[in-house]
Amino acid sequence: MTTSASVPAGPDGAIAGHGTVTDRLVDANERYAAAFTDPGMDARPVLHVAIVACMDARLDLHAALGLELGDCHTIRNAGGVVTDDVIRSLTISQRKLGTRSIVLIHHTGCGLEAITEDFRTDLEMEVGQRPAWAVESFRDVDQDVRQSMQRVRTSPFLLHTNDVRGFVFDVRTGLLREIDPG
Repeated sequence: MTTSASVPAGPDGAIAGHGTVTDRLVDANERYAAAFTDPGMDARPVLHVAIVACMDARLDLHAALGLELGDCHTIRNAGGVVTDDVIRSLTISQRKLGTRSIVLIHHTGCGLEAITEDFRTDLEMEVGQRPAWAVESFRDVDQDVRQSMQRVRTSPFLLHTNDVRGFVFDVRTGLLREIDPG
C-alpha cells in the first residue's frame, strides 16, 4: 500500500515529477468524477449523528467507526475543540438536518498537548496582529473531552443534548476509550 507519506515531495511542496500536491488532488478528483454516480442522498445523515473530531491526519473516522457515505456529519478542527463555530455547525446539523446524537473524539498524542497559548503571542510578534481565536491547548486529554461535552450540553442553541458522548482515540491501537463526563 502506498501512503501519501511515501510520495517524495520537493522543497516547494511539489510532488516529484507531478506538480503540486493540489495538482495531484485535482487529478485524483478527475479520476473519481469519471466513475462517479450520484448516490441520490440529501444532506441529512442517515444515522442522525454529528461527530466532532480533531483534524489529525491519522484519524480515519469512517474506517474506525464503520461509517459509510451519508451516515454522519463530520466536523473537524485542531484538537476537536468545541468552539463557537463548532456549536454553529452542530446547531445547523440538529435544527435543519435532523441529527440527534453527538460524538466527540479527541486522540492520544495530539499536537495541542505540545503547545501553549503563547503560540498566539508568538504569532502576534511575527505578523503584528494577535489572533482573535484561542489556541485551546491542553495537558489532559480526558479533561479536555469532559470540557467539550460540557460545552455541548450547556449550549442554548442545541435542541438535543441528552445523547452526547466523548471518546479518546488511541492512535497506536485504533481503539476508542469512552470518557466519563464526571
